[in-house]
Amino acid sequence: MTTFAKIIGTGSYLPQNKVTNDELAKRLELQGIETSDEWIYSRSGIKNRCFASPDQMTSDLAVHAAKAAIEMAQIDIQSIDLIILATSTSDHLGGFPSTACVVQDKLGIKNHCAAFDVQAVCSGFIYGLNLADALIRSGTNKRVLIIGAEVFSRILNFQDRTTCVLFGDGAGAVLLEASNEPGILSSALHADGAYRDILCVPGNTNAGGLVGSAFLKMDGQAVFKLAVKVLEQVAIEVLEKAQLTSSQIDWLIPHQANIRIMEVTAKKLGISLDQVIVTLVEQGNTSAASIPLALDAGVRSGKIKRGHHLLLEGVGGGFTWGAACIRF
Repeated sequence: MTTFAKIIGTGSYLPQNKVTNDELAKRLELQGIETSDEWIYSRSGIKNRCFASPDQMTSDLAVHAAKAAIEMAQIDIQSIDLIILATSTSDHLGGFPSTACVVQDKLGIKNHCAAFDVQAVCSGFIYGLNLADALIRSGTNKRVLIIGAEVFSRILNFQDRTTCVLFGDGAGAVLLEASNEPGILSSALHADGAYRDILCVPGNTNAGGLVGSAFLKMDGQAVFKLAVKVLEQVAIEVLEKAQLTSSQIDWLIPHQANIRIMEVTAKKLGISLDQVIVTLVEQGNTSAASIPLALDAGVRSGKIKRGHHLLLEGVGGGFTWGAACIRF
């Protein structure tokens, strides 16, 4: 009998501190940097984003999202046999120890299940989903918790208006379970390290000190051009693997990076904008958290229903990209 990986629960969490474009504009103006709500919104599609409080860690956001997914799934938390956490903003320097292990402890999971982080920046959740699917299909695991969680506000340069206005903090989670019914129908992962410099945090540590910059750096035009190209390609790839056409997709759930990237991708695939789950306006770009946050928003709003075909896709620093076709 064939084993599939099926979604049994979704969850999300956003910090309480909502930051508007106007508030960001005032913060930048104090440093002599001119911007406005209109300037930010017209270029990104973002109105608001949420920032974690100083005492909130990535693991804290992840735990909130995980608990919501576990509650929806109505399972015994001790039955989770693997935790995969996608993040670029680990609790600890260098991701050591992994934030997934911190989350395991904070959730009170005492069964010694495996736990590890995935670092593929904004594609991280898709990478984690692919790994979880493969492990469930192989019989290695039966119930996997996948989380995307970020506190990008900690690596933003608030003297660079082209990047600091785009990102926010948050966490999204999904529970996958072994099933006789098809769930994840297909997936694909890709990377090209030759483009690593167009979106990165260029600094590193040496002898206990920082070498270079600890702030996010991005070449917006280069990212846009490459993102539009690879997102179309990987979407077509997973549709073909799943033996589906774009007309059979009920909902497109893209990484929430920029509204123009999302619009162009949907148009290239022949998917109506009415079938695109958009959370970018109120959440900004939450990197690895953006896809599970959007998925949970679609589920809890009642838009996404059992039996719907979903197309998830993401692109991020590395340069990484990937997609998955899902029967919810």
